[in-house]
Amino acid sequence: MLVPVLLFLVGFILLIKGGDWFVDGSVGIARRFHLPELLIGATIVSIGTTLPEVMVSSQAAMQGNAGISYGNAIGSIICNTSLIAAITITVSPGKVQPKSFSLPTAFFFLAAVSYALVSWTAGRFERWMGIAYLLVFVVYMIVSSLRMKKNPELAEEEEETEEAGKERSFAMELLLLVIGAAAIAVGARCLVENGTLSAAALGVPDSVIGLTMVALGTSLPELITAITSLVKGHGSLSLGNIIGANLFNIVLVSGMAISISPFAIPAEKMLGPFNSSLIVDLPLMLGVMAIMCLPALKKGELKRWQGIVLLCLYVLFTVYQFVS
Repeated sequence: MLVPVLLFLVGFILLIKGGDWFVDGSVGIARRFHLPELLIGATIVSIGTTLPEVMVSSQAAMQGNAGISYGNAIGSIICNTSLIAAITITVSPGKVQPKSFSLPTAFFFLAAVSYALVSWTAGRFERWMGIAYLLVFVVYMIVSSLRMKKNPELAEEEEETEEAGKERSFAMELLLLVIGAAAIAVGARCLVENGTLSAAALGVPDSVIGLTMVALGTSLPELITAITSLVKGHGSLSLGNIIGANLFNIVLVSGMAISISPFAIPAEKMLGPFNSSLIVDLPLMLGVMAIMCLPALKKGELKRWQGIVLLCLYVLFTVYQFVS
C-alpha cells in the first residue's frame, strides 16, 4: 500500500514540474520565432496549464478506466471553482471586467450544459461527441485569438503578469520542452495506475479518486497561476484563467478522452437508487460556476460571500465523496 501512495505523490510532483518546464520551453521557442504575445498567452500557456488533466484523462481512457477519466474533468472544474477561485475571491474580492471573461464563460456553459444533457439522457459518450468537443476547442481558440487582436486591452493585464524569463539557449528551450512533456506523461501514468491501486486497496471507487485527489493534483498549475496573479494584484486575470481552464476540461480534456475511448457514465457511487454523479457532481459543476460567474457578469464585481459559499460547498463535496 505504501509504494502505490508514494508513486502517486511522485506522479503529482512530475505533473507540476513537467507543466512548468513545458510552458517555459514552449513559450521561449515561440518568442524566439517572434510569435505574437497574445497568441502565446491564449494558446501555449493556457494549454500548458491544462496538460496534466489531458494526460491523466487520456492515460485513463487508454487503460479503459472511465471512472478516473470522467471524474478528473468534472472534479477539476469543481476544484478550480470552489477551491482555487474561491480562495482568490475570499482573499481579494473587488471589481472585475466582465468583457474579459464573457467569451470563455459563454463557451463553458454551452459545453457544460451539453455535457450534462448527454450524461442525463444517453448515459454514454460516443467517439463523435469527443471529436465535436475538440472542434469546439479549436473554434474557441480561433475566436479568442481574433477577439484579443481586435481588442488589445483585453490582453494587457495578461502580458503585465508574465515574467520576463531568463535568457536561455535554443537547445535549453528544446530540452525543457521535451523533458516537460516526458515528465507530464510519466507523472500521468504514475497518478492513474497508483491512484487506481490505492482506491482498490481502500475500497474507494475510481470515480471518487478522480473527482477528488486526482482532480486536486492536476489543478495545481491553476492554483499556482491564481496565487501568482493574486499576489500581483490581478484578480480578474486569475478568474479568467480559471474559467478558461474549466472550459478546456470539457472540450479538450474530456474531448480527448472520449475520442480515444468512448465510455458510459460511471455508476460506482450511488445515492439511494440514483447515480451520484448525475444528481450531485454534474449539478454542482454547473452550480458553482453559476455562483461565481453570473453575479460577476451582471454587476462587474466579486463579493467575499461568493468565495465563502464556494469554499463551504467544496468542503461538503469532499466530505460527501469519502464519507457517504
